Amino acid sequence: MLSFDEFFQVEHPKKTKVKFNMNAGDTNYPAWDYLIKGEEDPNWIGMNAYKTKQANNNLNRADYVLAFAQYYPYGSNYYIFGGMYKVEMIMPEVFYQTGYKLTLMDEFADYRKRLIIRLEHPIGRDVYNKHYSSVQRDFNPEVYELAPSTKLGAFTGYKNVLLTHKDLQIIINMEAPEWKTALSSVKGVYCITDKSNGQLYIGSASGDGGGIWQRWSTYADVTNLTGGNKTFEELKNAGADHIIDNFTYSILEIFDMRTKREDIRHREEYWKRVFQTVKYGMNNTR
Repeated sequence: MLSFDEFFQVEHPKKTKVKFNMNAGDTNYPAWDYLIKGEEDPNWIGMNAYKTKQANNNLNRADYVLAFAQYYPYGSNYYIFGGMYKVEMIMPEVFYQTGYKLTLMDEFADYRKRLIIRLEHPIGRDVYNKHYSSVQRDFNPEVYELAPSTKLGAFTGYKNVLLTHKDLQIIINMEAPEWKTALSSVKGVYCITDKSNGQLYIGSASGDGGGIWQRWSTYADVTNLTGGNKTFEELKNAGADHIIDNFTYSILEIFDMRTKREDIRHREEYWKRVFQTVKYGMNNTR
């Protein structure tokens, strides 16, 4: 499992607070219900921008806030990430209402409404602010689950797989149970897309051990990222961030683990012809 501070490596930890939202003072209006409506929902923004006279529980002296909503379907010590915000005080003399302007930032944007953390013990307050540096010490949170979309976690079927490279890294590193069971149970032909230019790479997992899970694990390995592919090696040498920021992974066909290697390779060649990936994509041998 990844710890909270291993995942959320913020640039200004001393100027960052973490806000754990349960509800807006009324258990009939949970924070997660507001968050799921969208980042512009005034109730979600208002909950995070609320200002009281309790300085330690406000955003005073904080330039940034990592906002979470209690993910009550799992339990009281589970929280789902709602975004990182830039904080500006707009009403220093006003209390018990909105006192800050919050601007949603790009940092960790891919994980909004998807990343769930688990605290070692419940917090026990409706709204709780903590300095970033004390969160790991006080609550010992760990990254629990990353869902493919609004609630990422359940494997929704092979035909629905579309993972960014960052998603893939977390799923592999966490050995997410549903994903590992599904991907290690089949061989298959898959497609890697470079979002920066639309180029495709067709590959296959045809070995007898580990299925697609084992093959994709080589792409998720930060010390490798290439799976032994020569074209990917060139991209990595030019800057590993290109692969991490631009590659997505999907599945074209799946096969029983007893399927012969040559049969899967035949289908791999078929898909290369369909998408012309030798001529126009990344299945070249330069």
